[in-house]
Amino acid sequence: MKYLIVGIGNKGEEYTETRHNVGFKVVDHLAEKLDAPFKSCNFGWLAEGKYKGRKVFILKPDTYVNLSGKAVKFWMQKEKIPLENILIVSDDLAIPFGTLRMKAKGSDAGHNGLKNIQEELQTQNYARLRFGISADFSEGKQIDYVLGKWNDDEKEKLSERVEKFSQACLSFVFAGINNTMSSFNGK
Repeated sequence: MKYLIVGIGNKGEEYTETRHNVGFKVVDHLAEKLDAPFKSCNFGWLAEGKYKGRKVFILKPDTYVNLSGKAVKFWMQKEKIPLENILIVSDDLAIPFGTLRMKAKGSDAGHNGLKNIQEELQTQNYARLRFGISADFSEGKQIDYVLGKWNDDEKEKLSERVEKFSQACLSFVFAGINNTMSSFNGK
């Protein structure tokens, strides 16, 4: 069985430690756990690993967050990965910092990267794992906030949260979406 885990983020050093790049941070950690180095590829960077007999492709699109769908569609088709074996990891302003929320399907919830993926795949029926970054910004400052660096309090908790999200990704691969949602949501 093949799986595709996609972390959404922006390419470029200036975005590395920003809230909007938490998807990249999670899949970087996941690739490290699977001893799967990233290599430059069509539409981004790809790592290939194995987990409990399953082949896991880990993708970081280089298309910027808002155009992630093209990369997802390309690798899904190239590797013949079924829709139910795809997991998208993204940030979410609507939930508290570090909170994990996995869903089997649903709307884009205002996230332009998820919106583009839905447009490219022509469906909302794909799994997504949302990392809460909270909405701790004043009116009109949303872009500055999501593209801003982690504050000291967030940095202190970030490693533990990224580890938890990596565990959820592996659970998705081995135990499936429903068991993973039961075990990890809200944690």
